[in-house]
Amino acid sequence: MKARVRKLHWRIRNIAFAAACLPLAAFPAVSRSGGAPDEVVALKLDPAQTRVSITLDATLHTVHGIFKLKAGELDFDPKSGKARGSIVVDATSGNTDNSSRDKKMHDEVLESRKFPEIVFLPEQVSGAIPANGTSQMKVDGVMRIHGQEHPVTLVVDVDAPSQSELHVKSHASLPYQKWGMKNPSNFFLHVGDTVEIEIVAAGQLTSAAGTN
Repeated sequence: MKARVRKLHWRIRNIAFAAACLPLAAFPAVSRSGGAPDEVVALKLDPAQTRVSITLDATLHTVHGIFKLKAGELDFDPKSGKARGSIVVDATSGNTDNSSRDKKMHDEVLESRKFPEIVFLPEQVSGAIPANGTSQMKVDGVMRIHGQEHPVTLVVDVDAPSQSELHVKSHASLPYQKWGMKNPSNFFLHVGDTVEIEIVAAGQLTSAAGTN
């Protein structure tokens, strides 16, 4: 009788262990080279270590400006590449070190009082985060700006100085005039219809639940 009870307890423990492991099977492998299995990489950007800069060609000079990051979080499934999260830039923070030019940018081009945020929504990631060293990744997504959404692909240079820290750098050309924003050119000043944007950021890597 005691032997039967012990055998029954052993079966119950095995069933309980198998049930506890079932949720883990739903999580894909980690998306960094040499990483542990059963994890999804999540990246949280640090606004204090992030710079969003713009460059715009104009008559006789080039305009440079800076915007501030409000928040940035991204995680993705390395098996499918599906991603979620958002990178949110404060549109009202744009500064080119010229008060009259900045007023025109905010009032007439960005209309930042009406549209105070510029948001990038990642949808698909290609490539892998290295266990250490550098790599290049591609992030496809949607940019929400000036009340509209536009498909954008970011090519991202990635540097992983440690298992928990990531540095990223990306550049993109945005056809703001084609996207419905006003070109501030006038009779005396000609301004390009495309703005160059560069993102240099640092953040922390953690694990996250699946993105399914």
